[in-house]
Parts: sequence; C-alpha cells; structure tokens
Amino acid sequence: MTDPFHASSVGPCAGPDSRRGFLRMGLAGFTTLSLPGVLRARAASDSGNSAEKTAVIMVWKPGGCSHIDTYDPKPNAPSEYRGPFSTIPTKVPGMRFSELLPMQAKIADKFTVLRSMRHNAAGHPAGSMRMLSGDPDTRDKPEPKLPDWMSVANYLRAQAGPRTNPLPASVGVNPPTTYNGPAYLGDAYAPFSVTGDPNQPNFVVPNIGLSNPNEVMPLDRRTSLRKNLDTLQRAFDKAEELQALDEFEKQAMTLLTNPKTKDAFDLSQEDDRTRDRYGRNTWGQQLLMARRLVEAGVEVLTTSLRGPLCGRVQNWDDHAVNHHIFDAMRFRAQAYDQAVSALIEDIYERGLDKRVLVVVTGEFGRTPKINYQPSTGAGNASAAAGTKQPGRDHWPRAFSNIWAGGGIETGRYIGATDERGEDAIERICSAGDFLATIYRHLGIDSSAVFIKDLNGRPTPIVDHGKPIRELTA
Repeated sequence: MTDPFHASSVGPCAGPDSRRGFLRMGLAGFTTLSLPGVLRARAASDSGNSAEKTAVIMVWKPGGCSHIDTYDPKPNAPSEYRGPFSTIPTKVPGMRFSELLPMQAKIADKFTVLRSMRHNAAGHPAGSMRMLSGDPDTRDKPEPKLPDWMSVANYLRAQAGPRTNPLPASVGVNPPTTYNGPAYLGDAYAPFSVTGDPNQPNFVVPNIGLSNPNEVMPLDRRTSLRKNLDTLQRAFDKAEELQALDEFEKQAMTLLTNPKTKDAFDLSQEDDRTRDRYGRNTWGQQLLMARRLVEAGVEVLTTSLRGPLCGRVQNWDDHAVNHHIFDAMRFRAQAYDQAVSALIEDIYERGLDKRVLVVVTGEFGRTPKINYQPSTGAGNASAAAGTKQPGRDHWPRAFSNIWAGGGIETGRYIGATDERGEDAIERICSAGDFLATIYRHLGIDSSAVFIKDLNGRPTPIVDHGKPIRELTA
C-alpha cells in the first residue's frame, strides 16, 4: 500500500517577475539555505526580548493515534472495541490510561487530557487541514487552501518590527510536511525546517553559526557586491522594498554567523543524563531539541513523530493493511511515552511552564471497533503480506489530545466519549476551538483577526471556534 504521507507533487517553477523577486531569489542562493522563511519572516518582539514571549510546542502524530489504546480506554466495552491492553491508574484520581503509557501516567498531574475532540473530516488531508488551519472542507485536497496556525502566528508576530533574537521565530524539527503550509501568506512565513535524525552522532544543522573565517569572508564579499549593485538601482526602486531586502539579508547573515544559533541546535551541550531521559532515539532527541529551542527564544515549534519508530509504514495510520495495530502501539509506545513525559517534566522543572504551551495531537482518532484485513507487507508491526491482522481506521468523531504548560490548570481531563468511545458526548470541542486556544496563548484574538487572501478578501484565521476555557491561563 502506498504510504500517503510520502506522496508529493511539484508544480512548475515560475521565474521572478520583478527586480525584487530576482533579488530575493539571488539572496536565497547566496545563503545556500533551503529555508526561505528564515530570510523573510520577521518575528516581532514588543520588548526587544523574544525570550519573554509566549511560545508553543506542538507534537504532531501524523496518521491519527488510537484514543482507546492511549488516553481514553474503555475497559468495560466489548472485546471487539476495547482491545487487548489493560488500564493503569494515573497520578490523577479517577483518570486511567492504557498500560502503554506508564511514564505519562506518573506525571498526569502536569498535563490535561482533552477527551472530546470532534470534527467531520475523515481523510488525512482534510483532517490535517482542519486541525492545523481550520479549513472547513471535508474533501481531501493535495495542498492547503488556508495557512496553518504556525504560519499565521509567525506572520502576525512579524508585523511589529524586526526580531532581535538571532534564532528564527518559527522552527520545525522534522515538522509536519504534508497537508499544511503557509498557503497565501507565502513561504516567507514557513518555519525554519530542520530534518534528519538528531540522535545520530554526526547530526548537524547545515549553514548556521559559521565560525571559520574562510567561510564567512566570501559571504561578506557577496554582501558588499550586492550593496554596490543596489546603489545603481536605488533611484528606480521603492525604498521600503530595499529596506525589506536589507532586513532579510541581515537575518540571513546573522543566522549564518552568530554562534548562538549553532549553540541552540547543539544537543551535545546537554548532559548525558538529560539526553538519556528523553530517550536516545529520534523522537526523544527531537523533543529535547524542541525544549532547547524554545528556551533560547523560538516562539513556534512543531515536530512530527513519524519514521521507523512508528512501524512499517512510518506513521500512526494503523489500518489492518498497514500494521497489526496492537503490535504497532506496543512497538512505538516506549519511545513515545518516554519522550513526551520527559518534555513535559522538563518544561516545568526549567520554569518554562507559564510561557510555553505543549500540545500533543494528531488529525483524528481510530475506529473504536476493531476490524481485520490482510496485511499488504511484512515489516515492523506488520505480518507477512496476506496475513489477516487487526486494525483501526480513521475516526474523527471522537479523539484525544494532551496539553501542558501554558499556565493552565493541569491534572484533570476534559470532556468524555460514550461507553464504546465512538462519539464525544460531553464538553465537545472542535478544531476551531483547538486553534483558538493555541492563538489565545500566543496573545492572538482569533475572533478579531482577518488576513487578506490572494484575492484580497479578508479571511478569518478561525472561522468558528472559541478558546477552550479550561485550557487557558
């Protein structure tokens, strides 16, 4: 079966239609970065100290995590619903998790479980766009119509002026890469994207924090050449365009040459005990880097838990044709449980819990009723092709996510699903509510903010939805 999370399409590349476009293209080449958002997004700081600004870490589980096998178990449901896992008590009286999450159960007083998420977009593209951008369309589209919340937050915070912190305002550490993006805001507001396995001993983020003079000098020469060329054209250009270009270039050079940028991404500066605590694997080190970056002043951080740690198809899409769902949940549970619990504990221990909000979610849940289908291939958490195995399909009618930090009241659960986990029945929350809550933490009133789309139409950043009062400070 083709893995939908690795499909992509590339359209034709349009050339620059203006001098400004040409210069921006040239600047992208000059920096040798494949991260255009770094060059143009100017995350603002009203105090000049972005470390004091609120921040969000979103941990994304692409494909959709089973709520019944994690945060909303149904031990009294029939066997074809409840699955094989027993339940365990948590630190919160009356709240039980699946046995797969013992570490999170021990620190459940430090986060809140929202058990009553619901929407009606059942495909991966539509479900992801609903949760990340609020797109109301239930049809699956190849690319987003609306900008995701990460790009919107980056754009809105960029309006007040240039950023003093040398780090980008928005960073993705192996971020969500399908069904999301800046849409009509443009690539200027996409995140600085870091890819690869930060657990590898030779892992580096290329082209940041250059310290070798032999590397820096050619960049200085190119900058001087560009400035000399600009003096010939200054009379024919708008002053604000050149000022913007100057700012983009300044940020690019800062990212390339400021040692603070390199230090922030350098996990070797963490002691072995901390690295072990998160888990010496891709997910653990991703979440450690996330904490490290928000502590250094990054304001929007996204990271996606995908890849080999998920099982054969490298995501949480546990159809029977992809994975033996219960083998898959066991296969990924230890790394997931350890990394998430370490991140949440670390946020509190380091005094970041008021400023930083942590959200762990996917686009939907999985069908409460188990079904059996032949596997399409052998691999981790999947039997040989043709072997009938259990799975759960897409289920947006009820699912869970968890929230920590952000100054919110923790140690509780919000909402409920019915006795089989099929429908949210109490304190039902929509994707719009989810987004409005994140914006609220970032100081953005989603009910009052409109951004013009490509046709110049004012478009609300959240069409329907209000901040979830139990998840706001």
